[in-house]
Amino acid sequence: MCRLAAITASQYFSPMENIHALETMKEGHDGSGMGLMLKDLGGFAETLKDYPVLSGICSNAGLKALDEFMARQGFREIHMWNPETRPVTGITKRDCYFAKFYDYPTAHKESPWENKEALLLRTRLALRAMGEADESIVVFSFYPDVLTLKEVGDPLALGEFFGLENGKDGLKARIILAQGRQNTNYAINLYACHPFFIQGFGSMTNGENTAFVPIRQYLMSRGVPGYIGYQSDSEVFTHILHYTVRELGFPVTYYKDVITPLKNEETGARPDAEALRLIRQSLRMLVIDGPNCIIGFLPDGTCFAVQDSKKLRPGAVGGVPGKYAIMSEECGLDRAVPDRDKSLDIFPMKYDLVTVPAGAMEVKVWNQLKGQTKTIS
Repeated sequence: MCRLAAITASQYFSPMENIHALETMKEGHDGSGMGLMLKDLGGFAETLKDYPVLSGICSNAGLKALDEFMARQGFREIHMWNPETRPVTGITKRDCYFAKFYDYPTAHKESPWENKEALLLRTRLALRAMGEADESIVVFSFYPDVLTLKEVGDPLALGEFFGLENGKDGLKARIILAQGRQNTNYAINLYACHPFFIQGFGSMTNGENTAFVPIRQYLMSRGVPGYIGYQSDSEVFTHILHYTVRELGFPVTYYKDVITPLKNEETGARPDAEALRLIRQSLRMLVIDGPNCIIGFLPDGTCFAVQDSKKLRPGAVGGVPGKYAIMSEECGLDRAVPDRDKSLDIFPMKYDLVTVPAGAMEVKVWNQLKGQTKTIS
């Protein structure tokens, strides 16, 4: 099993907080990779929130090709962040880790946001295709106010390798997702390391997606350009979220109804029972077969946690107003928010969707059976 550590707060904090939480859950990851995804950036990036951030890894030749491509597309680089890497045993350094902040091409500066989003997605996919054969260009995300960092190795060692504990102007954010990977199904591949991202939606998963193949086939038939790749069976969970909320326009609660629909005899207490029947019928190819615990965020900064119906992967939510953590295990909560009231901790069960709105002042638990929400603050 992998281990997941998500923190959302009203103040900026360092990704080392997530990494230390992963360290407390170390028996659940094997050093085959760590992914960090930061949203609502602080530190050096606090004044750059409106500019799309291209996050990835390049060879020296790949970096040259990337820069030439971006210049031809009309993107103007305004800032580049490189982690101050240092030698650490067990970590093999690559040529260039980067987060490049760009201004939009002149022709797109006044475009509607939907057009800009489409441009960023097309650009990311083009760069991925350019470097895929030889891994000379590996791109994880290209979006405003989101930065992604991934590498193979133990999370604590990678924190040291990237110098993430450095200074007040270092890497910070108000929302950070971190995954310590345990490789179970595939060769070690940077694109297979969680979290995954598409157009404002990010998620990571602990578990195995035994319904991966039919889900992948259905998503790839939808005509959405970003539904490609799938080096990990868990990436489809991010894309189902994107498809449910962005493409279909459903509220996030319906994400739960899509991936783990109620049985017909369970819908009696829901006023939208007919809608549930239609969702179950028309989106049956997106039903997951766990065990899975999924943690992620929405474009508006809401963080969430949801379990599949089998509830065979651990998950815990707890904190204080202004800082909440969503972890694979309770010991991760203890490290991230030690001064919380533990009696208020939430352990999402098979019918629960837990959300923490942006600002992290409260937690909401939506019950799928009743369609009702309980707020804890």
